[in-house]
Amino acid sequence: MTRFSDLVHPSAGTALMSQWLTGTAERSRTAADTMLGEWASAPAPPGRLAQHIFLATDGSGLLFYAQWSSDEAHLRWARTHRPQLVSRVDALVPGIERPGLTRTRLADSLVHDATRPAGLLVVSTAAHEGNDTAVLTAGMPLPGLLATYVHHTQDGEQTIRITEWDHARDYEAARTTGPGRQYTLYGGVVDEDGAAGLTLPLRQA
Repeated sequence: MTRFSDLVHPSAGTALMSQWLTGTAERSRTAADTMLGEWASAPAPPGRLAQHIFLATDGSGLLFYAQWSSDEAHLRWARTHRPQLVSRVDALVPGIERPGLTRTRLADSLVHDATRPAGLLVVSTAAHEGNDTAVLTAGMPLPGLLATYVHHTQDGEQTIRITEWDHARDYEAARTTGPGRQYTLYGGVVDEDGAAGLTLPLRQA
């Protein structure tokens, strides 16, 4: 699986995370493929830098990770274009639950191994306590942990921790609390100079 560091856009002013709960892997893939097709066929909206989709390992849903130049740029697009886009997905995959969008910024990261491909990405959320170093280094060293990325929510209330693991078994052996949400990268678009997004045909999931 492509490493998360390769997805991070240096010009991003905001990183948006949202879940779609579909219920099954087949419904998840249909929704993801529809979104990828829509993104690739339309001109890139001003301010969008990259958009990636992760598939839950249990097939229950999707995680969207979008990077925009600013929240304002995203909101301008969302007000005018998002409803039509979502309605086309809902026509094919009715009943998707969408708990909501979380606006974040990438605050810090720590890469332990930059060479091995990641087999699993885990997302967990906790109250923000103001010590990113502790979040990055919690429980070190952990066999199989490749990297940790810390995001802060816009309101400063929460920390979202994204970890990359060599294998799912390494994560299961290391965790001491309830499981985080587990994903693999499914696909995405990266926008270049206002052109239509380049579809990344990632189908490892």
